[in-house]
Amino acid sequence: MKDKICLITGGSAGIGLATALGLAKLGATIIIASRDHQRGVKAKEFIKEQTKNNAVEYLPVDLASFSSINQMVEDFNSRYGKLDVLINNAGVYYSKLSFTKDNIEMQLGVNYLAHFLLTYLLLESLKGAAHLRIINVTSRFHFQGRIHFDNLFLRNNYHGLRAYCQSKLANVLFTYELAEKLKGTNTTVNCLHPGTVRTKIGNSNATGLYPFFCNFCKPFLISPQKGAKTSIYLASSDEVREVTGRYFQKCKPVRSSKLSYNKEIALKLWKESETLTGIRFL
Repeated sequence: MKDKICLITGGSAGIGLATALGLAKLGATIIIASRDHQRGVKAKEFIKEQTKNNAVEYLPVDLASFSSINQMVEDFNSRYGKLDVLINNAGVYYSKLSFTKDNIEMQLGVNYLAHFLLTYLLLESLKGAAHLRIINVTSRFHFQGRIHFDNLFLRNNYHGLRAYCQSKLANVLFTYELAEKLKGTNTTVNCLHPGTVRTKIGNSNATGLYPFFCNFCKPFLISPQKGAKTSIYLASSDEVREVTGRYFQKCKPVRSSKLSYNKEIALKLWKESETLTGIRFL
């Protein structure tokens, strides 16, 4: 991975940090994109110390703000002339209905639409890139998801897990549709389930039974290091250099949910996503 530039959202903690650490060990240039400045800088220094790789940078971005995402891409473009790997890793969980700065339901906004917009902006600025791998971190929870087009923000009868499952299904639908649109180019697009990982997602935003459930399950969850293995594999392995439009688990392509292959749903979500982000993607 020497001379390869990897941008990882949510790279300052959990699976994202473990992914950044693993790729830095392989010699990659790492760009951590996350909201918390103090944690981002701390993660940058930690990776440098652990790997003796000084090619690690931090770019601030609030994925709950489209203007912040635009600013981060401008910052990236001013410093770098290429990108080899984009890992859309960041995710949130909210038990109560919350909204981004652009008035979009928080989980749909951060887990999915932020990465839809970020990917678009980077593709626009990197036209003619030698080879770009786009990797979307999703979850097996997408099997329980459906896209609620008649109530996309779930204002009526909101439930945190329902919103989370919807956002993760959106990640998979986006992966397949973008892979199809980019066929014949030098860009591949894949997604993955990292496993049921011991992270702090939702710790400060969850109420009710969710924190209790997480604490109860902790002994049975895998470490962020194990959860990062498939992301690292998709970012670095020559075996998947030309593979696109697949869903991976434990570094192997597997079948995703039946709904995730529904072309009509994918196209409808794509159009809705363009409307919500104010862009015309491909």
